Formats: sequence, C-alpha cells, structure tokens
Amino acid sequence: MANVAFLGMGVMGAPMAGHLAAAGHDVAVYNRTVAKAEAWVAKHGGRHGASPREAADGCQIVMACVGNDDDLRGVCLGEDGAFAGMGEGTLFVDHTTVSAEVTRELAAAAAERGIAYVDAPVSGGQAGAENGQLVIMCGGTQADYDRAEPIIAAFAKATRLMGGVGAGQLTKMVNQICIAGLLQGLSEGLMFAQKAGLDGEAVIDVIQGGAAGSWQMVNRHKTMLAGEFDHGFAVDWMRKDLGICLTEAENIGAPLPGTALIDQYYKDVQAMGGGRWDTSSLVARLSKLSG
Repeated sequence: MANVAFLGMGVMGAPMAGHLAAAGHDVAVYNRTVAKAEAWVAKHGGRHGASPREAADGCQIVMACVGNDDDLRGVCLGEDGAFAGMGEGTLFVDHTTVSAEVTRELAAAAAERGIAYVDAPVSGGQAGAENGQLVIMCGGTQADYDRAEPIIAAFAKATRLMGGVGAGQLTKMVNQICIAGLLQGLSEGLMFAQKAGLDGEAVIDVIQGGAAGSWQMVNRHKTMLAGEFDHGFAVDWMRKDLGICLTEAENIGAPLPGTALIDQYYKDVQAMGGGRWDTSSLVARLSKLSG
C-alpha cells in the first residue's frame, strides 16, 4: 500500500481516487473547488490539502486528472504546486489528456527535482472510471511504469507502456482520432437507415456482430436513435482533444483531413447548444441538416 495524492475531483478523478482508497491506499486529495474535496473525504476517508503542494506532501506517488494543459501546469508548478511538495525519488502520474508538449515540459521540470514522471491518459469515460474499468496508455521509463502500474491497477482493466515520456499522450490522440471517425460514420449510418425507412434498432442488432461493430455502436446507438445526449463524454472536451491531435499532426507532418472536418462538425454541435452533450450528438447535427 502507498501514500498517494490525487489532484482533481471531477467526474473522472473522484471515482479513480475512490478506487485507490478502496484498495487500501492512504489517499490525500486536492480540488480547486474545496467542497468537492471535502465531499470526497467525507465519503472515502483520507485527507484533503488546501493546495496541490499540501496534498502531495509526504506522498510517494502523486496522480492528477484535471482539465487541460494550463490546469496541469497550475497544479504542478509554482510554490503551491505539487512538485514543490514532492521529495526526490517520488513519482508523478498524469491521467489528464493534454499535449505531448506540456507533458515533456513538465517531465523535464520534474526531473530537475529528482521526481519521476509517467504520462497515463485514460479511455473509458465516466462509466469506466466509476466501474474501475479504464484503459490506461502510458509513457515513461520501464522502471517508472513498473512503480506506477500496481497503483493504477486499482481503476484499470488494461494498462500498457507505449514508449518514453509523451508516448501515452500520443496514443490517446490516436484513440480520439479513431473515435471521432467512428461516431461520424455511425451517425451517418443511423440517419441513412431512418431515411430509408428501416428499423434502426434492428439494423444495429444484425450488423453489430460483423465487421462494422464497435463499442460506440453497441453502447450509443439507442440513445442516438432517441436523440438523448445528456450523458457521456462532452463535445467541449472532444474539441479540446481534437485540437491537441490536429496541432501535433501539423508538428509531425501527419495529414488528418477527416479529423479536421469532424472537428468542425463538433463546432456546429456547440453552436446548437450541445457543448455538454455526449460526442455521439454528431447525429443531431445530421438530423438538423436533413430537416
């Protein structure tokens, strides 16, 4: 068992930290909105820190799952940041989906203090976090990954080291690129089925076990057909992630024409008031276009 700090008590971080506590780890938490940290402690025990530095003090491993590049810098750096409270030989594990650039920047800053760094973005959404069934893609040294993996196992169904620092974030970019394409294809297929007079449920029932099948098809087709999107991974967050993908693609010379187009489709969904809708709401855009 380890002394672990977890920074970020959002819809992902709070249940992930909860699994750590349930596994027997001594967990300290931090959240910018103090009430969320207090509520977590009331439910799970442990303690909360008034700052990332205070939460990290005395911990062997510090984990984070916050919003974006700037949020991650905010909890790591400065006199109240986690790095200031971490001793030499400790380990920082970042579960936020951020750019490879900020990952390398913060890993270098951590190394100057003798702190090891593993980037470990997740896939599986809120349900995966709550059920302890996340897929974790990691970047770092083998030795640092070997230290992190037994702790991560509390909320993961699969974990893999993909390469050096930044490789986890690059793998997560591939994940988001693929999801965007899958959802646009599924949206078009369901809209076509409806316009053709087919029973959408029956169509999915017969094709989901074949080559077209996917997690998105199995888990999202019913709500897509019903026009229900008040759940899942928000469009606003997907646009943040796709922006990271497109910037990195430009840096490395990887053309992503389909991803760039779907990113604009998500922009249309935001303009419809769907920024907090699930990413499967691409079908709502098609419904609007088709009248």
